[in-house]
Amino acid sequence: MLDSHLQSIVSLPLQEPVDDDPRPSREQAEAAVKTLIRWAGDSPAREGLRDTPARVVRAYEEWFSGYARDPARILGRRFERAGYDDIVLLRDIPVRSVCEHHMAAIEGVAHVAYLPGDRVVGISKLARLVDAYARRLQIQERLTAEIATTLQRELQPRGVAVVIRASHGCMTTRGVSIHGTTMVTRSLLGECAVEPYRQEILAALSA
Repeated sequence: MLDSHLQSIVSLPLQEPVDDDPRPSREQAEAAVKTLIRWAGDSPAREGLRDTPARVVRAYEEWFSGYARDPARILGRRFERAGYDDIVLLRDIPVRSVCEHHMAAIEGVAHVAYLPGDRVVGISKLARLVDAYARRLQIQERLTAEIATTLQRELQPRGVAVVIRASHGCMTTRGVSIHGTTMVTRSLLGECAVEPYRQEILAALSA
């Protein structure tokens, strides 16, 4: 069972763009990669690095594709709950994100649960919601809160629970370089935050 001292993230604001500058062109992005290669001490003109700037930009399009997705639309199609009113739980959703402080990898899993109100969503939509927010520059605390808050707002269930367990490259590959550590964050909203569901859901999420 999750330890009671684990961090509970409940009301962090959703991530919103704050930079009004126009998006750089692909050519500008590739030029920036060339600058970083030179700063690292190598030459972007070297044969092995000649196509790297273009590859990096294409990779960024995939890694940060979450900015182009509307999480509310992901949850747009809903279904009658057909008399079911117990916990809906999807475990072990892969999380692949990037830390906004060092742009290092965040890798782990998310568990998402909710208590249905009038409607339910297809389970693939829960995984898509996690992925849409993960494919942005993130901190794990905000990622946890964004998933839970969006699910609560759009689906209007009786309660929501989100738990994320992940390792951070900014800790394992630099600085203290400690391997094998994971960070756990959680957000419990509505009836999921109170008994009798709280302990039942946390036990299910940590089983």
